[in-house]
Amino acid sequence: MRQRQAIALLALVGLFVALYLWLYKIGIIGTLQCGIGACEQVQASRYAELLGVPVAFYGVVGYAALLAVALLGLRPRFLAERRVTLALALLSSAGLLFTLYLTYLELFVIHALCRWCVGSAVIVTAVWLLALSAVRRSV
Repeated sequence: MRQRQAIALLALVGLFVALYLWLYKIGIIGTLQCGIGACEQVQASRYAELLGVPVAFYGVVGYAALLAVALLGLRPRFLAERRVTLALALLSSAGLLFTLYLTYLELFVIHALCRWCVGSAVIVTAVWLLALSAVRRSV
């Protein structure tokens, strides 16, 4: 149960990060507050869209799905449900793989790092580790 609570909290934070980046990408937010890093360079690159959709929107959808499944898994009738644990592991694994691909692009293709993207990568990695731990405990 604690892993699902932690996943829900991390997914909520990740959702806000992805939402911020998506709102910037679609022009609702004028300037990214990045401090150090090259957030605008990353967001302006051709890799900031996939199949005509901003990459940040995929993050919004992914984090929203993780949040929904984690919250569903906290309902009393689903606490012992292994399928919820497996769904969290699968969703977070997909998120981690996508994040690894995007981080590769930032480091080796774009040659710029966005601190918001790095923050999201840390969040999805933590979610993945928690989900993996939950799977191991449920065996």
